[in-house]
Amino acid sequence: QVQLVESGGGLVQAGGSLRLSCAASGRTFSSYAMGWFRQAPGKEREFVAAINWSGGRTSYANSVQGRFTISRDNAENTVYLQTNSLKPEDTAVYYCAARSDGIYLFTSSARYDYWGQGTQVTVSS
Repeated sequence: QVQLVESGGGLVQAGGSLRLSCAASGRTFSSYAMGWFRQAPGKEREFVAAINWSGGRTSYANSVQGRFTISRDNAENTVYLQTNSLKPEDTAVYYCAARSDGIYLFTSSARYDYWGQGTQVTVSS
């Protein structure tokens, strides 16, 4: 069982940055693949970024490629999402997710086993 707690969300002006964190419980964090998803009001949850167990491979949605960076610190049981050049359309609740098979990266939310409660990111124009 893995428990995930996100933090770092907030209100920022367009062009600004936020660093989201996801702290995980459990001794097996380093074996998990991790992902970030987001959900805006009235829209479906969508993939943002993913990272494999070692941090050696990452994947990004086209909409955030070049602006967002996912990373992890296995010693601290934490995964990060650095968000730069934020746009109003990035406004959403951002969720952290964990998948027990840490080798492969998936963009589908159905492939992830554990979820956090989410952190709100609001970008004003």
